[in-house]
Amino acid sequence: MSDWVQLATFATGFEADLAQQSLTEAEIPCLLRGNQAGMFGAGFQGPVMGGITLYVPSAAIDTARDLLELDE
Repeated sequence: MSDWVQLATFATGFEADLAQQSLTEAEIPCLLRGNQAGMFGAGFQGPVMGGITLYVPSAAIDTARDLLELDE
């Protein structure tokens, strides 16, 4: 994963899933990493300890930031 960089960390699965879907629709590859399931199961969308981190290829970082309207 050396050419992938961290784009953002989200507090909830819901926020992370929305960002992932936006990037996917724009054909920007992305990867979510975090402890989403926990004791509540895979469908849990509330706050997650440690957050959920979204990664994109380093070549797509600027486009992804612009799309999600994130600050650097």
